[in-house]
Amino acid sequence: MQIRCPHCQKTNRAPTNRLHENPQCGACQQPILGQVIELNGASLQEVVTTNALPMIVDFWAPWCGPCRMFAPTFEAAAKEYGGQLLFTKVNTQEEQEAAATYQIRSIPTLAVFHGGQEIGRVSGALPATQLNQLIDEIISKTTTSA
Repeated sequence: MQIRCPHCQKTNRAPTNRLHENPQCGACQQPILGQVIELNGASLQEVVTTNALPMIVDFWAPWCGPCRMFAPTFEAAAKEYGGQLLFTKVNTQEEQEAAATYQIRSIPTLAVFHGGQEIGRVSGALPATQLNQLIDEIISKTTTSA
């Protein structure tokens, strides 16, 4: 998968099965997982099935007010927890087939995946404290089951 470095903006190729190794940018040597990664339907399926890290997918749309309000909170969490979870988002307006495949009925919806399986789902824009609590639960759940 291609990931843009949040520090120098260079594009890096990172194998999805090695994302748990906290890859660094080839140009500036900074960690590249401290950001939200935009996925399309095909890349979402690839990352869900091959990624070793637990991941949170934010299903959103640009016309959705709560989605736009939640985006900075999700981005801040990605910066804080980037080495422990993979933070991704899917634009349901552009990726309607992916939204149908994952049975997204409302947005924003956060779906949590680990080991190729969905392990949780929350609908609605969460305040930072609730998102952090959810992330702590995911980390606890996935490290004890690993």
